[in-house]
Amino acid sequence: MHPSVRRRRYPSDTIIAEWAPLEPLLPMPACQTKTGGRPEKWPRRQIVDAIRYLVDNGTKWRALPADFPPWGTIYGFFRRWHRDGTLAFIRDQLRRRIRTALGRCPYPVTLIVDSQSVKAAVSRATRGLDAGKSINGRKRHLAVDTKGLPMMVMVTPADMSDRDAAREVLWRLRLTHPQITQVWADSGYAGRLVGWADDFLDLTLKTVSRPKGAKGFVILPLRWRVERTFGWVMKGPAQRQRLRAASAGQRGPPDLGPGHLDEPAPDQQRPPHPLDEEAPAHRLTCGGPPLNSSRPAYGRSADA
Repeated sequence: MHPSVRRRRYPSDTIIAEWAPLEPLLPMPACQTKTGGRPEKWPRRQIVDAIRYLVDNGTKWRALPADFPPWGTIYGFFRRWHRDGTLAFIRDQLRRRIRTALGRCPYPVTLIVDSQSVKAAVSRATRGLDAGKSINGRKRHLAVDTKGLPMMVMVTPADMSDRDAAREVLWRLRLTHPQITQVWADSGYAGRLVGWADDFLDLTLKTVSRPKGAKGFVILPLRWRVERTFGWVMKGPAQRQRLRAASAGQRGPPDLGPGHLDEPAPDQQRPPHPLDEEAPAHRLTCGGPPLNSSRPAYGRSADA
């Protein structure tokens, strides 16, 4: 079969509506630059589909299906795009387009942070025991905007405390997104971290605690949005089906069952919160570089 021809057969394969906005955000091929280079043998779309397949199924690089390009080629592209900031650039550009389409400032000033421990069969050097949840594995620290769109993800051994990891997360967020003014978190981030963020990063860190005497799952102001994002991560295939159905013009999304996470159930609707509209108006700025539809070859974006 010719390298440019591959039958699209996996749920993780990109459809036209997904590939169209993604292709211009990829680096320019070396053969099209001034310095020149060898033409790429494999279409970029097949490379992206293979990476999405691996992320969706959690397989090994060497275990990718044979109808994809060689695993070494795919890993080479992934490693290069990760190191030069391409993946972060794509994430940020797509998030800004979504926020702009929703009528929001493309540069959020209010974030929500949280962590989630998951089991992982990896080397001892990169995993640990979360004693509080009895989970031996890794912990992912996630920062999202008030729409639940990812701003940053950091993975550590599960035995690292939220406060220790938050110092690194908040520091990186301050460097890459200087417009941020306030961050919401749960009570696990309380204590000296609040004063440290204010003194050294000029960030207002606010914590949301569970109501006293509450049992079971409780909807907390703002924080439920990062919990929804964790649900998106855990239920990626179902969410992809729902988004594709919406983009195809169907009258309604497919029924994902009572377990899918989108908005709180009617009987658990949270009360209105004053910070649902981002930060106070006098601190809100929409300054920053314009939304770019293309980028130079393998260049790192200013906020990647």
